Amino acid sequence: MSLLATVTARIVRLRLTDFRSYHQAEIRAGKGPVVLLGPNGAGKTNLLEAISLLAPGRGLRRASLDHFAARGPQGVPASGWAVAAMVEGAYGEVTLGTGVEANGEARARRCRVDGEPVGSAAAFAAHVRVVWLTPDMDGLFLGPPSERRRFLDRLVLAVDAEHGARVNALERALRARNRLLEELSADPRYIDAVEQELAALAIAVAAARMETVRRLAAGIAQGRDEGGDDASPFPWATVALEGEVERALAREPATLVEDQYRLALRAARPRDRAAGRTLDGPHLTDLLVGHGPKSIAAGQGSTGEQKALLIGLALAHARLVTEMTGIAPVMLLDDVVAYLDPARRMALFASLEALGGQVWMTGADPSAFAGLPERAERFAVTPGHVERIGSV
Repeated sequence: MSLLATVTARIVRLRLTDFRSYHQAEIRAGKGPVVLLGPNGAGKTNLLEAISLLAPGRGLRRASLDHFAARGPQGVPASGWAVAAMVEGAYGEVTLGTGVEANGEARARRCRVDGEPVGSAAAFAAHVRVVWLTPDMDGLFLGPPSERRRFLDRLVLAVDAEHGARVNALERALRARNRLLEELSADPRYIDAVEQELAALAIAVAAARMETVRRLAAGIAQGRDEGGDDASPFPWATVALEGEVERALAREPATLVEDQYRLALRAARPRDRAAGRTLDGPHLTDLLVGHGPKSIAAGQGSTGEQKALLIGLALAHARLVTEMTGIAPVMLLDDVVAYLDPARRMALFASLEALGGQVWMTGADPSAFAGLPERAERFAVTPGHVERIGSV
């Protein structure tokens, strides 16, 4: 276990300006779970998405900046938008803000801590960590490897705020190499330089993924040892990475693997030029998830088993974030409770309580949240408006 003292970071106030369906909205939250209630399309997920922008990356929908701006009566988007949150954590109360400035010359996302500009949302990680589970993840185990890589990188990003920058740099290096290979007259020295950078980034990305997966697997195993396989209605998962670079890193020192990969890139230039892309590397890695109790691939389980497995994986990840960072993460659960039977619903609430972090949940049926503790707060969400309506 981590030697860090655990801090529970809470969002005590969330304020939106011209964000999605909200021109102005504010939520003040207490110390209990937060439940956002309303019909489909009311804007519940928009509130969770705003919170997800307090984490590095593009938020839970991976939307572009222009999609965040609220639209007026004629469908014209606002010229800017903002999300501000007062967070209570290790450094007391701090205000984190992000958005696009109205009428700003550069349409770039800005981030601030207590009003002072910071380079990116990675700076928020000192104050709050955020993890989420959404209905869009339901097809994770049956979808293409690219979806699992994005999920994997989100797992890593929650414990390593700089991982996103490395992944983005890797993608840029891959694009640069592909462009150079298309130019038959390109100077080989330029390609050498790009491949050297590409190899270094590839190893750094792969190593970070491997470390997170290793720790996640160890945490799942520890949970089984402490509680037994039948202690939770959410089945335990097996997790592993499938990729040439990862296999090499498991056997050899990183410096040696980096050199080997760089030489492999050079040798593969004719093949990759013909393919129009780089055919080997961590940009093609897959996350292999298994249903532990049944010893089958996750995608072979029933729909219900896959949902339960995903919830168990999210809970294990939240515990890992706490262990590795010392901050109990804010958990965002979008429309998760509605699809659980009463026993699993109560088990989920108990697991969330044990995690100790703040939880934000959405749903349409108030009765689905009846098993939450008395301090839980609920808010009624209607298009463009959110209002506190008391405890659950």
